[in-house]
Amino acid sequence: MIHLIQLIYVIEGQEEIFHQFEDVAIPAISKYNGRLTLRIRPTDNCIIEKNIEKPYEIHLVEFDSQEDFDNFKKDEERKKFLHLKEQSIRASILIQGSKL
Repeated sequence: MIHLIQLIYVIEGQEEIFHQFEDVAIPAISKYNGRLTLRIRPTDNCIIEKNIEKPYEIHLVEFDSQEDFDNFKKDEERKKFLHLKEQSIRASILIQGSKL
């Protein structure tokens, strides 16, 4: 099993476009043996300490295998909406690991 943490930085004013992409991308996760285990939209009052810019959202996702994750990234329906992702996301950081 692989675990992913994604820090997502949305372009200001493009939040609704980002939500449109997520409406397609998030349901596709389960088609590839994946689970969105946590989706957080952090606020200033919930951060104890930071040395990086606060992301718009933080996603924790798990897939049964690397192959499942790779297949998710190739999903044809999701690929039709990548223009929404490109229009709305300024930057993202993807951290991949495994459970210890």
